[in-house]
Amino acid sequence: MIAPNMATMLAFFFTDADLSNSILKALLKKNVDSTFNAITVDSDTSTSDMCCIFSTGKIKNSKIENISDPKLINFEKKLNSAMLSLAKQIAKDGEGANKLIQINVTKAQNNMSAKKIAFSIANSPLIKTALGAEDANWGRILMAIGKSGEKVVTKKLNIKIGEFKIIENGEIDPSYNEKLVEEYMQWDSIEVHIEMNVGEGNFTAYTCDLTKKYVEINSDYRT
Repeated sequence: MIAPNMATMLAFFFTDADLSNSILKALLKKNVDSTFNAITVDSDTSTSDMCCIFSTGKIKNSKIENISDPKLINFEKKLNSAMLSLAKQIAKDGEGANKLIQINVTKAQNNMSAKKIAFSIANSPLIKTALGAEDANWGRILMAIGKSGEKVVTKKLNIKIGEFKIIENGEIDPSYNEKLVEEYMQWDSIEVHIEMNVGEGNFTAYTCDLTKKYVEINSDYRT
């Protein structure tokens, strides 16, 4: 039961930097959308969802009034890196999961459109089972893009799995080699790249494959 906003997740961050509650809250809110709110295992949610950040105030740095202060640049980078690392670990540790899947959607109509497309792919059982079986079924990816309801111009669409081109300007790329793609899909970390070419929106979602073990765990589970 892992999906953005109401996931089965308790995350706690601590820093010795002397930062106010308002600064910490603003930094957390700014970075959560691209980290913890960018993961999904099965699209189902739970009542146990919390992400907090605390300051011990042990390091007496100069006072910081807002999150635009240049002194926060390195701190925010480190915070984002820690948040993203934990978020990816949650997705990779999905019930029965073998693979971490990263869905990169670029040049969509806007960021919200990119997010909808990314999650349409990341939450598709057909795609997740295909990736788990190391099956380069790109037709299922096209299906998930289409069902998102977002703007699609077929002749502008590009799709890659890893660095391997599959669809180029809406057509099968002449260099496409399914055997090479299937070999790449044996890795425990896979990237799917969707280039919409209809705008400037970007979003990356993180998920995992769907395996027989997931079915076993959740069908045998009793409260």
